[in-house]
Amino acid sequence: MRFILNVLWFIFGSGFVLALGYGLAALLCFIFVVTIPFGVASLRLASYSLWPFGRTLVTRPTAGVGSGVANVLWVVIAGWWLALGHVVAGIAQCVTIIGIPFGIANFKLVPAAFWPLGREIVDLDEAGHA
Repeated sequence: MRFILNVLWFIFGSGFVLALGYGLAALLCFIFVVTIPFGVASLRLASYSLWPFGRTLVTRPTAGVGSGVANVLWVVIAGWWLALGHVVAGIAQCVTIIGIPFGIANFKLVPAAFWPLGREIVDLDEAGHA
């Protein structure tokens, strides 16, 4: 079922468009050396937005104060815009019964877009064993 939802998300649920947007953001971040950690986070988000069903976001236990400080910068620069976009898209998708799973996937992407550093994306099976 996850595979079918991921394929439908990729085609109809804006997964491809989101991944392109995050990829472009990563490319821009890699141009400026100081923002390379944001570029890496953008690539993780691109991967997550391509195939969100069956995966989840967990806090990395080794994340330190640097991740928190960088997340504050991320929120100010891009995080709240991305999170707001996911909320608006999720609400719009939840208007129809068929779009509800895609809306929920968009809501699941909000914390990742808002506070991406110091977290990692894992399969649901791995998250259950942790």
